[in-house]
Amino acid sequence: MSNLELPVLGQDATAVACCSPMVREPLGEEAAVDLAKMFKALSDPVRLRLLSLIASHEGGEACVCDLTGPFDVSQPTISHHLKVLREAGLVGSERRGTWVYYWVLPAALAKLSALLQAPGAATVPAGGAR
Repeated sequence: MSNLELPVLGQDATAVACCSPMVREPLGEEAAVDLAKMFKALSDPVRLRLLSLIASHEGGEACVCDLTGPFDVSQPTISHHLKVLREAGLVGSERRGTWVYYWVLPAALAKLSALLQAPGAATVPAGGAR
């Protein structure tokens, strides 16, 4: 995986504020539905790996032609998984000629990250569990 840092574009206080950590306040119904779509999309190992490949690809975007090699599944299956990631709001895409290019949507990752943010490192024991 690349150490390339992706800039977060179009992120404002309301984008992350919509999903405060679960430890501070209960999740509302609408936010839970939206976040569940994202987590459901990420619950498949192929989709999780695809997201990682796209995010770590040089330049922050990847052609679908670059995403089929690492998997032992057919190209139509890869296209289906990419569609699920796109519909969940985790990646964006654009057709350029005969190829489609994908990139990770930083605001979506920020939402997931903000939701799961721990209350503080001091409250977690050294073993990582209570």
